[in-house]
Amino acid sequence: MAPTLVSFHDRIHELPDFDDIPIQEGVPPSAIWGLWDQNGQKDELGSLNLLTPAVVGEAAKEVRAGVSVSLNLALNQPSVAVFRRQALSHTIRDNSTFSSSQSFDDTVLFNTQSGSQWDGLRHIVHPNGLLYNGVTKHEIVGPESTMRLGIHRWHDRGCITGRGVLIDLVKYSQRHDITYDPTRFFAFTGRDLQTAAFEQGVTFKQGDILTVRTGFLKWYYECSDPAERTSWFLDSARESVGISADRETIAWVWNHHFSAVAGDNLAWEAMPMPDKSPSFHEYLIPSWGTPIGELWDLEELSSRCEELGKYSFMLVSVPLNVPGGVASPPNVVAIL
Repeated sequence: MAPTLVSFHDRIHELPDFDDIPIQEGVPPSAIWGLWDQNGQKDELGSLNLLTPAVVGEAAKEVRAGVSVSLNLALNQPSVAVFRRQALSHTIRDNSTFSSSQSFDDTVLFNTQSGSQWDGLRHIVHPNGLLYNGVTKHEIVGPESTMRLGIHRWHDRGCITGRGVLIDLVKYSQRHDITYDPTRFFAFTGRDLQTAAFEQGVTFKQGDILTVRTGFLKWYYECSDPAERTSWFLDSARESVGISADRETIAWVWNHHFSAVAGDNLAWEAMPMPDKSPSFHEYLIPSWGTPIGELWDLEELSSRCEELGKYSFMLVSVPLNVPGGVASPPNVVAIL
């Protein structure tokens, strides 16, 4: 029987600032392992604990225009999968070839991180060899494997429903005459995010789902040379625009207590990731238990938000309910 996973936590108002996260023996610096443990039960939800009934209820009030926008790429996009991942294979079966049934079935095979995705809490191992909340690699694969941190746990709490906010760094850059190539390293900082939010009239709330438009998918859609796009995805030394992994920006993200983060680029953070200092992935997933959404299609959402003059919305995501799953397409919509 699956453990009961609470959606409300009695420590919700006791979250420390980044510089005050307590140091624990055997726990990475700035990791919050144990913070969400309750009644002797090891937590498997991380930041999703912030999506309390009160937070979800407030998120529902964001629906005013009655407009819903899909934030998902088609499963066959991008056309080239990175990191040797399985791209979509789709076959349709004509059932009349072996029965009297006049019907069709289809089968899909793909890597759950080949396109729009959630990185779940099983995805990243901290350099100390452990995953979020002290889970070992042997608990993920091998004869001692368990279901701990599986993405199915999100279904145990009703999936992801909350207040989403869009920070449109493309339009921010246009306002400030900032130029960059989305396919080269360029890092936006916490100060950029804060300034853009202020200019958009966004006030952050605890438990928000932060979505960031960097312009990467805008480049992907507008690139007229298929060979150029393919070359970028096949390049093992690929670079891209994203969020800076400097300490100030990392602290900014933690101190806003987002339940999850997402963006339209490959890794949310700028690539390549830092060599000599922790990446944002190391903080977000194994240290804090914060899911990362990648390659989300924010183009129509950007237009709708600008049209309505409103950059907050209700966000609903129902990932695949795969027991022990590492990641999933987000199956996400924004409702304005």
